[in-house]
Amino acid sequence: MQEAVVDEIVRKPEPETAAWPAPFEATPPENRLEMPVQSFRRWKGSERRAPAAPKAWRTPWLARLFVFGGAWALTAYGAWEMYNVVSVSRTTFLQYVLLLLFTINFSWIALAFTSAILGFVTLLFGLLKSPRAETLSQKTVVVMPIYNESTARTFAALAAIRESVEATGLGEHFDYFIVSDTTNPDIWVAEERAFLALRQRLGPEARIYYRHRPKNHHRKAGNIADFVTRWGGHYAHMVVLDADSLMTGTCIVRLAAAMEADPDAGIIQSLPLIINRNTFFARLQQFAARVYGPVIATGLAVWSGRDGNYWGHNAIIRTKAFADHCGLPDLKGKPPFGGHVLSHDFVEAALIRRAGWSVYMLPDLTGSYEESPPSLIDIATRDRRWCQGNLQHSRIIGAKGLLLATRQHFATGMMAYLASPFWLMQLVVGILIVLQVNYARPEYFTQEFTLFPVWPGFDPERALNLFALTMAILLAPKLFGLLLTLFDGKLRRACGGGIRLTLSALLEVLFSAIFAPIMMVIQSGSVFQILLGRDTGWNPQRRDDGSIPFKDIVRRHRTHTMLGLVAGLSAFMIATSLFAWMSPTIVGLVLAIPLSWASGQLALGLWLKRHNLLVTPEEGAPPPIATRANALQAEFAKAGHDDADGLLALHADQVLRSAHESMLPQVQPRRRGEIEPERAVAQAKLIDAETVSDAMIWLKPKERMVVLHDRALLGLLANLPEGPAHAGAEAPAR
Repeated sequence: MQEAVVDEIVRKPEPETAAWPAPFEATPPENRLEMPVQSFRRWKGSERRAPAAPKAWRTPWLARLFVFGGAWALTAYGAWEMYNVVSVSRTTFLQYVLLLLFTINFSWIALAFTSAILGFVTLLFGLLKSPRAETLSQKTVVVMPIYNESTARTFAALAAIRESVEATGLGEHFDYFIVSDTTNPDIWVAEERAFLALRQRLGPEARIYYRHRPKNHHRKAGNIADFVTRWGGHYAHMVVLDADSLMTGTCIVRLAAAMEADPDAGIIQSLPLIINRNTFFARLQQFAARVYGPVIATGLAVWSGRDGNYWGHNAIIRTKAFADHCGLPDLKGKPPFGGHVLSHDFVEAALIRRAGWSVYMLPDLTGSYEESPPSLIDIATRDRRWCQGNLQHSRIIGAKGLLLATRQHFATGMMAYLASPFWLMQLVVGILIVLQVNYARPEYFTQEFTLFPVWPGFDPERALNLFALTMAILLAPKLFGLLLTLFDGKLRRACGGGIRLTLSALLEVLFSAIFAPIMMVIQSGSVFQILLGRDTGWNPQRRDDGSIPFKDIVRRHRTHTMLGLVAGLSAFMIATSLFAWMSPTIVGLVLAIPLSWASGQLALGLWLKRHNLLVTPEEGAPPPIATRANALQAEFAKAGHDDADGLLALHADQVLRSAHESMLPQVQPRRRGEIEPERAVAQAKLIDAETVSDAMIWLKPKERMVVLHDRALLGLLANLPEGPAHAGAEAPAR
């Protein structure tokens, strides 16, 4: 069967590149920039540049005083109330531990609350206005890093972005660069075919370029650094995308104009909205990001001012400043805390800000979009990598010369994942205290003289009031976003009207609460794995399909279900009040398997969409760029690049093979006596093969990559006849 499939593909040469003149230049001539590796241990204040426009540098001290002062005041009040809750009688050690854990967790949500208040007031009264200049004089490049992605999706997105930029009338100021770190041989060839087809479609003056990196050293950070050091000298600025990014031409032009108008700007971040999501879990995220996200992002932008952060995509960067100050060093030791920096974007923002360049966000700049993982398991996979990267920042947060606001960004990123194990420990300590109350004998004779036994006690009325305060602070940012959307008639109608918008918000709050215990356990497990020294990989993110085989869902969540059952049974046996208190956590964990299954269901998400629930304005009136990208994706998918065997495509199309070889970097000839095992095996298999079908059956993925990188081996492949595959062909014994 396999031989028949291979032979069928061989008989179908792809014609779309037949007219392409080869060889050709896939990239412009190099214009190199030095990118020195920075130090986290050494820094002198004299190295920080002076502002070119000092009057524009306004540190928002009042906003910071409100946000951090208010958060500290709330935390102090919450800690005092918690102390009164547990100190009705003599306070035990476990109660002090509970007080400490509560204070840590409460401080985290208090800071989010005060920042959200700032964002709410700013948006309510329209106090934040981004610049609207749209005249350009400098050159900007739009850079899309890709890693084993669907070519139909990524190339369609880039083509749609280019069309949108051209429509502004300022297209001559922009180039487009696809920088690939792909490690799958078939996807690599598919990228080249898609690139050739796009260049042929748009003409030689399209200014679209493509580069494939032989080794994905340092992953995305290394991919961008390679581009900057080789071609960065051509461009004053670069707009960095993700593989799922979309940005309108107006948004990109305004970012570039804002950068040109601000001589001190190093990075300007846009606020990407989530679009194109239809699975149940992704729709929950899409709705939350659209309704609540602007409140949170605006508050962050206001108090951060010019000491902001960078999220790694949908932002514009001053290329020379980035090259001069954002060369990332490897951290000493082995992963997960050593090695190259995973969450590089936070660190790049920190380093460029340390050098005296500003980093800030324009949260009201429209036209910036992204997508999100389709299911709970997909977001947990992505979170595992982000968790390791953010915890790595514990090695960087104390670096010399960093600003206090920058250190706060690092702390916030780390706490985003440490909050889960802190919450889990708080639950465990709470259970132990209730267990102690119900089963432990009072200690009448202690080392200190006392007339009363040591018996943990609580003030139930204060505890109930404190719980209500905690929930109010936790849910307030969502309420602020809902209110702002209700107040805006156009947005309210675009979200299904006031009633459906409110129902959608309640639905989001309910399921967020149910999913939260599962994410708590998953993130806690990630933190513990990292502390034990387990490294994460870097798998490509799934973009569309949220369906996962049910047996895989059971395997991933059976531990969570058992934990929920054990916790529920134990809590009920200890005290019914404890069971009631823990019931939200217990329900989420017990139902982890069906919830995870439902999270990736497209049918459930589409049912909600048909009933105008969890809808966003971008669904009712899709952005033209998204509509265009989807149409181009469907058109590009018909070419079949993503479904074809890469080596067979090269064998069948001499012009494609010539173009592929012209895109390969020049390599140093190997020294005599040095044998590369994978190359030697690949060469032996190609020599023994009587037909190309034999070679396709025998070559393993790594050997295919070796062939694709080697002009001599490609020559051997090209000389193989197309004859029928041998029945029962076996790999040669080597």
